[in-house]
Amino acid sequence: MVNKIQPLQHFTKFESIDLGNELIEQALIYKANPSLDKAKGAGKRIGCIFLNPSLRTRVSTQLAALNLGMEPIVLNMDKEGWALEMQDGAVMNRGTVEHIKDAAAVLGSYFDILAIRAFPSLTNKEEDSSDFVFSQFVHYCGIPVISLESATRHPLQSLADQITIRENWPEKRKPKVVLTWGPHIKAIPHAVANSFAEWTLGMDHELTITHPVGYELDEAFTKGATIEYNQSKALEEADFVYVKNWSSFNDYGKIISTDASWMLTEDHLTQAKNAKVMHCLPVRRNLELSDEILDGSRSLVQQQANNRIYAAQAVISQLLGQF
Repeated sequence: MVNKIQPLQHFTKFESIDLGNELIEQALIYKANPSLDKAKGAGKRIGCIFLNPSLRTRVSTQLAALNLGMEPIVLNMDKEGWALEMQDGAVMNRGTVEHIKDAAAVLGSYFDILAIRAFPSLTNKEEDSSDFVFSQFVHYCGIPVISLESATRHPLQSLADQITIRENWPEKRKPKVVLTWGPHIKAIPHAVANSFAEWTLGMDHELTITHPVGYELDEAFTKGATIEYNQSKALEEADFVYVKNWSSFNDYGKIISTDASWMLTEDHLTQAKNAKVMHCLPVRRNLELSDEILDGSRSLVQQQANNRIYAAQAVISQLLGQF
């Protein structure tokens, strides 16, 4: 088939509403017929490089590549590769064994596309905000790169989220989308929340973000959203509610509140009777989200997870179009 999507150099963030719409439409075509372009990636390899754990991202990306006839190879860099030195000009007389310049260049010569996951440290705000580790791979590998989640963004998850909203929104008016913070026992990165806000606003949906005081996200991702500290007010008349925890951005990486009352339950949605509920998974049941929501008719979480395959397939297909 003819790929209508304009070529991208990399897939690391939201680019434009036009590209977003084309990727969503392409993904829905692939969802209806996953093997439609089975020959497109024949003879090509994608390297899936994980510096951090994964379940859905890992498997969905492999399945997407296989649907396009590519060979996916997975490397758990944190366990199976050498300890990497990231600093330019470093004297490597300590624990690191291989410089990112060398490792990324080698991987670039082995593969046609690299897909990389690199979480933030949540200790060095400046380094994390610049996506330092992820950007080193992009800089030195010399081939197209797909973000499987970086310190600041998770674009494949956000594309799958937008596919899911499209499938569940038949009306012409803009949906009211609410991103609500949920409690957690650990300090969680900002990438999913940042990216969801960036894509939701970019796709011209109405977005309200609600969280306790102190959990404000980076304004670079939330400009244009309504910020509401009263969760009940934020949820009124919501069409989609996205639940996600994140740590403090201003007091970087800190847990400021674990208020259990923010866990989403049916009682929270009495003024949003038709709201659908989303979460990227993994989810801590009865901490972030109640069983009644996750196992009930509102939940879209399994649909989101399935759509991860077709989001990745649309992106990989688009990048293959430049070969």
